[in-house]
Amino acid sequence: MNMTQQVRLDRDGGLAVLTVDAPPLNLYTASLQSSLASALDSLEEEPARALLIRAEGKIVSGGVDVSLFDAQGSPAEAKVLFDEMLAVPDRIAALPFPTVFAAHGLCLTWAFEVAVACDVILAAARAKFGLVEKVVGLTPTMGGTQRLAARAGVGRAKEFVMTGDTYDAATLERWNVVNRVLPDEGFDEAAREFARQLASGPTRAHAATKRVLDHFSAGGVPEANAHITAIAAELFETEDLRGAVKSFLADGPGKATFSGR
Repeated sequence: MNMTQQVRLDRDGGLAVLTVDAPPLNLYTASLQSSLASALDSLEEEPARALLIRAEGKIVSGGVDVSLFDAQGSPAEAKVLFDEMLAVPDRIAALPFPTVFAAHGLCLTWAFEVAVACDVILAAARAKFGLVEKVVGLTPTMGGTQRLAARAGVGRAKEFVMTGDTYDAATLERWNVVNRVLPDEGFDEAAREFARQLASGPTRAHAATKRVLDHFSAGGVPEANAHITAIAAELFETEDLRGAVKSFLADGPGKATFSGR
């Protein structure tokens, strides 16, 4: 499905692939924001079993088109813009299926903020990341600071944002921000295969895992414990759990297949 020429949403069985293709730098503009929102409308209306977010071109993104900020005439106008921008990663984080971000090269500002809203970040060895809003006297507005802190800690988030430096994939893997660093050669297909494997899994159980971890993020282990038993018990309504249990008992572990229902 082509949302626009800047954003494509393709379906490959249970896997949805959202591709940003706005050459030469995949900058965040009002047009790109609208295209991303349309893609998310489609994913909310017709859920996939997993989502891969990727980009075309030499880099993932060079950041936000600064003219977008220049057009804001007042703090009130800027707040409206920032609320719309924040809605993009928030909607991605809320999707009830696994989300994977594939970073094949330089990944700045908005693209990094979308990345940390995803469940899993895969990075090519050559990829670099940065929140560089300090160059225009701004702080990141799309949740990147706080989501980075959730992964790496407050101290690392302060360093990352305040220095405005770019950090390589190996460093962010060490910080527990990037999940896996993969070779540059064959990166795109490796990322697709990783996402395909998630798409073939027990989708509703994965959604339950996300719900549990949302509770953990909100209130730690006690908050998660208050909800985990009810969330897990609901999975006994799914065909995937019932079928996998019977498969395990009949044929042993690892033989079950999952439909997402």
